[in-house]
Amino acid sequence: MDKGKENNMSKIRKGDKVKILLGKDRGKTGAIEKVLVQKSRVLVSGVNLVKRHVKKQGTIEGGIIDIAKPVNISNVMLICPSCNLPTRVGFKIGAEKARICKKCKKEI
Repeated sequence: MDKGKENNMSKIRKGDKVKILLGKDRGKTGAIEKVLVQKSRVLVSGVNLVKRHVKKQGTIEGGIIDIAKPVNISNVMLICPSCNLPTRVGFKIGAEKARICKKCKKEI
């Protein structure tokens, strides 16, 4: 493992509650289902839904379905679990590296 990458920690992780800042779903909140690190995008539940026309395939019914598309990671902001406000993420380096809320200074 590369020495520079062993302490690397993402500011936003799977399961975090986020608020959408830009786009058609601005102001909505949801939990992160998946983080696509290479493309710097996140998949948020119930946000950025698009209609998809699907053919019948075997036992699967055809029709129009809603699919959640990824959102750019710069267009979401983490909601702190302790103060319930959208906040920036900082890091506190002690025995372990930990994420902290920039507003209430508590660990996330």
